[in-house]
Amino acid sequence: MGALWIAHVTVTDEEAYKKYAALATTAIAEHDGTFIARGGRFVQLEGKERPRNVVARFPDVETAERCYHSDTYQAALEHARHASERELMIIETNE
Repeated sequence: MGALWIAHVTVTDEEAYKKYAALATTAIAEHDGTFIARGGRFVQLEGKERPRNVVARFPDVETAERCYHSDTYQAALEHARHASERELMIIETNE
């Protein structure tokens, strides 16, 4: 089964977040992830609105989790922690 990595983000420091994004992109690619939505137009229907929303597809939940815990992604998070407010989840797909 495939998996989606879904992030809802409010960026508070653009420069630091750019560093996060560059490293996160590398980490996701290293784990066979591909972006299917990245900061595009959205309509918030319920819950807290975040202006940046990202969805990446992975081969499975385990690979998405390995990506999150990888050295590259953990290095990316060092830039994101004080540069954003965010929620991140992994959801298994039916495909």
